[in-house]
Amino acid sequence: MLQKFHKYHGAGNDFVMLYYSETNGIQLTQEAIATICHRRFGVGADGLIIISPSEEADFKMTYYNADGKEGTMCGNGGRCAVQFAHDRGMIGDKTTFSAIDGLHEGIITDRQEVNLKMQPIEEIKETPFGFYTDSGSPHLVIEVENLKELDVNYEGNKLRHNSYFAPEGVNVNFYAIINNVIHLRTFERGVEAETWACGTGSIATAVIAHHKKQVISNPVKVQAQGGLLSIGFDFTGRYENLWLEGPAVKVFEGYDFIRL
Repeated sequence: MLQKFHKYHGAGNDFVMLYYSETNGIQLTQEAIATICHRRFGVGADGLIIISPSEEADFKMTYYNADGKEGTMCGNGGRCAVQFAHDRGMIGDKTTFSAIDGLHEGIITDRQEVNLKMQPIEEIKETPFGFYTDSGSPHLVIEVENLKELDVNYEGNKLRHNSYFAPEGVNVNFYAIINNVIHLRTFERGVEAETWACGTGSIATAVIAHHKKQVISNPVKVQAQGGLLSIGFDFTGRYENLWLEGPAVKVFEGYDFIRL
């Protein structure tokens, strides 16, 4: 059956977007979602997002990882969801939507970027491998000297499946700071590979770098493989009023043949 889809990316972190009224009542299986996200046999994406009505907000965002399983919060996916809803005329320049971790505010800025408010971060923990926090998704953050040459897929895969983080596993972020800008590479669980950007990973890394007194700017600039993101926050003993800003761009739309 033909399924209409829309393709968006946030700093190279790319998503297939589906609008509930265009799904023809299809209930996508895990296998079908994984096929859609496959870069050889489908559209190709880091994840799939379904936008549907919400009783408590302007819309609801449901996010699936590239492996077809429903995921935790995705920051860049949330920003793309805001842009998608705006492009469809569902919202104006400001919105509130619901996601797996609660309500989020979104703003289309005068720079034609999307600013997304995330949930507060209560705790940062030091582990034998690096620092850990949950910014809507669990992240291990490690400072490295050879970021450009690092084999992120190899090193990230080892830590993502380490028993210390069982049973859910963890996203793994490697970073270096150059001229007060965080340069970041991320291995994402559910994609099981390096992605070109990670919103929750950028937030986790910015917060941990601030916790370690490595950055002094606010907002913090994070240079991902696919673009520049900005993270602003208030620190009151916890990290709150967290905003993730960056590009959210429509790439194309089309139809995919879904095998249920």
